[in-house]
Amino acid sequence: MTPITQVEGRRLALSNLEKVLYPETGFTKGEVLHYYATVAGAMLPHLRGRPLSFLRYPDGPGGQTFFTKNPPPGTPAWVKTAAVPRSEDQGARQVLVGDLASLMWAANLVVEFHVHQWRAQRPGVADRLVLDLDPGAPATVVECCATALWLRERLAADGLEAFAKTSGSKGMHLSVPLEPTPSAQVSAYAKALAQEAERELPQLVVHRMAKALRPGKVFVDHSQNAAAKTTAAPYTLRARPLPAVSAPVSWEEVASCRRADELVFLAADVTARLELDGDLFAELADPGRARALPAGVSGGGP
Repeated sequence: MTPITQVEGRRLALSNLEKVLYPETGFTKGEVLHYYATVAGAMLPHLRGRPLSFLRYPDGPGGQTFFTKNPPPGTPAWVKTAAVPRSEDQGARQVLVGDLASLMWAANLVVEFHVHQWRAQRPGVADRLVLDLDPGAPATVVECCATALWLRERLAADGLEAFAKTSGSKGMHLSVPLEPTPSAQVSAYAKALAQEAERELPQLVVHRMAKALRPGKVFVDHSQNAAAKTTAAPYTLRARPLPAVSAPVSWEEVASCRRADELVFLAADVTARLELDGDLFAELADPGRARALPAGVSGGGP
């Protein structure tokens, strides 16, 4: 029988709790659900109001994975959705997760959570800028940290504050709280920043995706600022061999990183970090930290 549980007054059918999803560690679906319930207080502020897309991996990272933006079949009526602009689908909607019940419903589908940089009430008007730092072997997160430190200082020169997290895979993400700004304008600024990083750090950084350019360097991916794109959310588990998490990190940890394994955080590590340090991304969700892009940045409307 599928167990039924009550979460904030909602009835949820939680299935296959003993199923091993991460064979290298024996991490089960029940442990996935327990993880999300434990980190919900820190995670929900970074999901709330943002239409979600999901990478589903119901048989674990070694099985079939598929990316979905539309609400999955069987989505309960009480799970909120929002209209989203898509050129190929004028009636498109995506799921909103703003409470524990909807978080647990989504986690039961075995998903990575991916968010837009804008909120549902203002589609295509970003309140965050994101830079995805992706190392090309033999570069690792160590080179990403060096790149992140340069970007942090460059952003600060423009009056912008950056927050860092691991991607949960090989790289890092930098997030910047913004006053609401059309996504096209944010994209133009982020691209110019990535190009400047390549000019200033030519042995370390590339701003184009071409694989031939990337061995030993860090690709500063600015494209996820486009209104249609989403990025792995803070605290999401990833579909990787280990139950690794996209985990916020301090700038002290970034500056001191000398080995790639120093910035790998599994689910148990993250729950312990939250108990010790709280949410290192909390200020990112504080509207009072938002700042405007520097004057003169253009890029058209949303």
